[in-house]
Amino acid sequence: MDENRKIKLGISIGDLNGIGCEVALKTFQDSRMLDFCTPIFFASSKTIAAQTKALHMDVRYNGIQEASKAIDGKLNVVNVWKEIPNLQFGEATEEAGAYAIKSLKAAVEALKIGDIDVLVTAPINKNNIQSEEFKFPGHTDYLAEELEGESLMFMVTDELKVGLLTDHLAVKDAPAAINPILIRTKVRTIEKSLTMDFGVRSPKIALLGINPHSGDNGTIGKEDEEILKPVIKEMSDAGHLVFGPYAADSFFGSDSFKNFDAILAAYHDQGLIPFKTLSFGNGVNYTAGLNKVRTSPDHGTAYEIAGKGKADHSSFKEAVFSAIRIFKNRTEYAELTENVLQKQRARR
Repeated sequence: MDENRKIKLGISIGDLNGIGCEVALKTFQDSRMLDFCTPIFFASSKTIAAQTKALHMDVRYNGIQEASKAIDGKLNVVNVWKEIPNLQFGEATEEAGAYAIKSLKAAVEALKIGDIDVLVTAPINKNNIQSEEFKFPGHTDYLAEELEGESLMFMVTDELKVGLLTDHLAVKDAPAAINPILIRTKVRTIEKSLTMDFGVRSPKIALLGINPHSGDNGTIGKEDEEILKPVIKEMSDAGHLVFGPYAADSFFGSDSFKNFDAILAAYHDQGLIPFKTLSFGNGVNYTAGLNKVRTSPDHGTAYEIAGKGKADHSSFKEAVFSAIRIFKNRTEYAELTENVLQKQRARR
């Protein structure tokens, strides 16, 4: 990669009635951010104008018809549609959901063909995005189908990284979804991401137990004894630095997480509640394991403050920086491994 070339950073705008546009615009209202990347919003110039007017923001942007025409040093807006959607801040409308998906689909298509290098997604509402054309519980599942690789919901900060064995499943369905194949796949995905995306040479990973107290030797559920422990032993014997299962209720409070490069939680809230408690405002949701880089802030649409100009853009800004860092780390890793392969071939 040419070191002088700016990374083209695509942004899907999320729910127009939430805080997505606000936190994205606030991030790039600081012109210094344009030194790090070329931002490309997928919406329309009229839509962004309506948002900035409603939020009393002064943001200059460059309207374009396709992402490949983006200009460095400017905030670019791809005109995905021509009309002006109705703004009803704080309301979960079907219209807002439809435009969120239009933006997402256009951004993902640009990502697939290389018109943008990375994607940062603003928050969506998982209810109003559903339609005949879009039947996914969220970004991660859609991206897993559209892109190559094994997806993993990976919540990250510099100090804490939490992956999920199961993500958007009802708590009652999570244990039945956990099996040896899933565990092996997720562990390997985390290992690969830590090495390729974060520069960790020998990743050390902790697995949290499925049941309270990791089942208490089968007294409180048998999943930990019958599923988790055998796979952990198998992978450990094969050379993987995998440990556990650890009782989730005390793992984070005792600072045990600091002894590991990443933690793999059994289900959504088991991992995300402690993650957001410890890092809210600085955390990033990263879809690891895919052939393209996608990040997002660690919060939702926040309808209760939408349109009031009160939204904190710290997490969105961190999502931007994380996407840039991961892309650069991946590029460097690819170059280093390619050089090693070339040297090995030359010796032959």
